[in-house]
Amino acid sequence: MFPADILQSVSHAPGVYLMLDGKATVLYVGKAKDLFKRLSSYAHHGGAEHNKTTVMLARVASVDTIITATEKEALILEASLIKKHRPRYNIILRDDKNYPLIKVTTQEEWPRVMMTRRRQKDKARYFGPYSSATAMWATLKLITGLFPLRRCSGSSIRPRRRPCLNHQMGRCLAPCAGLADRRTYDEHVRRIIMVLEGRNRELIAALTSQMEAAAAAMEFERAALLRDQIQALAQTLEKQVIAAEHGQDRDVFGFARQDAAIAVTVLFVRGGLIGGSRSFFLADPYGDDPAILAQVLHQFYDRQTPIPHEILLPFLPDDSDLLVERFSDLGGRAVSMSVPSRGDRLRLMTMAATNARQVFAERERKRESWQTLAEAMQQRLHLLRPPNRIECLDISNISGRLAVGSLVCFSDGDPEPKSYRHYRIRTVEGPDDYAMMAEVLERRLSRAVAEQTLPDLFVVDGGRGQLAMAMRVADDLGIAADLDWIGIAKEHEDEGEKLFKPGRKNPIVLPAHSPVLLYLMRIRDEAHRYGITLHRRLRNASSLASRLDRIPGIGDDRKKRLLKGLGSLRRVEAATVEQLAAVKGIGPELARTIHAFFHPAATPEHPAGAAVEQHDSR
Repeated sequence: MFPADILQSVSHAPGVYLMLDGKATVLYVGKAKDLFKRLSSYAHHGGAEHNKTTVMLARVASVDTIITATEKEALILEASLIKKHRPRYNIILRDDKNYPLIKVTTQEEWPRVMMTRRRQKDKARYFGPYSSATAMWATLKLITGLFPLRRCSGSSIRPRRRPCLNHQMGRCLAPCAGLADRRTYDEHVRRIIMVLEGRNRELIAALTSQMEAAAAAMEFERAALLRDQIQALAQTLEKQVIAAEHGQDRDVFGFARQDAAIAVTVLFVRGGLIGGSRSFFLADPYGDDPAILAQVLHQFYDRQTPIPHEILLPFLPDDSDLLVERFSDLGGRAVSMSVPSRGDRLRLMTMAATNARQVFAERERKRESWQTLAEAMQQRLHLLRPPNRIECLDISNISGRLAVGSLVCFSDGDPEPKSYRHYRIRTVEGPDDYAMMAEVLERRLSRAVAEQTLPDLFVVDGGRGQLAMAMRVADDLGIAADLDWIGIAKEHEDEGEKLFKPGRKNPIVLPAHSPVLLYLMRIRDEAHRYGITLHRRLRNASSLASRLDRIPGIGDDRKKRLLKGLGSLRRVEAATVEQLAAVKGIGPELARTIHAFFHPAATPEHPAGAAVEQHDSR
């Protein structure tokens, strides 16, 4: 129960409190204008037995407090501690979807335009998020075709004697080859930003004129292409819904509750146009609605999230004045927060609330769809239990080298990335896939038994042999009957996928279009994909290892500089001392060391280091 004796040493000052359980795990982080009064309310709490506050307080073993000078400092510290500890009873915002953004690298000498899913503190311009990835890609293709910028990677360009194929195809102005006119290039960047800001009427008018001219000239394929480009531009580039006649920027929050669950939707209004949205689902948040909305707002806006001039809300959150002050500081200008009562602002508020309620409808539809698929899986695969939690293992290696085990997990039909695991093979030497699988399975299932986290269904990437090996490990652990097992593989290249079950002689063959088969293939393919990500990193790290690693004074940074500056390891080996010294970060002395390492025959009576000393003495 909540330790009442904590009140004996608590100050009346503002600050932050952390509630911890018996294992010192942070359960909840809160702030208070008066710590003593806030904690006293917990000490004298008398709610029902199943009240969420009562349940949380029953787990609290101790309380830590941090005194701050002001309530505003407490607000900032609270957000920092929530991000650090991710307490169970605090709200942690997770996107229902990870919407894409369009990024213009205006901080670079020769900017680029690209898709990204993460904002960075790099002084680039970000536009979005866009709710339709397909339309976003069409838009990106359109604007890069109309206003071509460089497509090569890297913040700086490497000079070339002749441009790449993109320049020949009219997709790049080739600044790398000195062919780009600076004024033209900057104008392209400016126009792309104008389009992404929603100031695209002139562009659409120009495309419409070109479409009509192409149709009049009976160039119907070109006219159709222009028509598709206009439609993509209209759909994606903040031209979907006119929110108001003026061009004010706003964020509009919709809030909906269904029993204990809450859905929040944010509509982004930029330049008077609705350009995107984000949705969050909170299964069972702690606190009343004003407190929950305050936590959502405080987490949603940080230094990486642009804050508009106006935030529209269905009701005022707790500490609204404090939040306005904090957001104004982050935005560097005055930010207002209000509850609309009429006009365009109320219409936007109604639209946001409708979208928030739609989150529940989509989740219910998704739940019903999964139940139908789960029942079909249980029937067609003769499973003993509903496959609500599925794990799948994949082994990747190159002739036994760089062996990696990759385990993915699906829960209620969806991937659960937090439960994904990579395993480096520890005990197996050489190309023995069965032994590698046995090692990873024993490590994973032993832990699952200890933590009581066994899946309902385990999918093995392989046929009878791999499944038999998995069953031997399960038998040794005594859990063979505690979950269902399936192997998925092709026995012959000209045949489709087959499903194998323990104790069954013949495989289960499902039609190629079967939802059950397609779902299992999706899980297997996800295990492959997840394995490839680590395997690629290991291969890259291995390929970077070279003879350069054995030279004193050559670390990762200098190794990369040498390979980038000279083009390849072979060219580094053949380079003269002067060519090596010309590489940035190498210098004459280190250049002589590198040259002596690769050319020991020049001074056979001395090792590489002595050769350098002899050369220096001259």
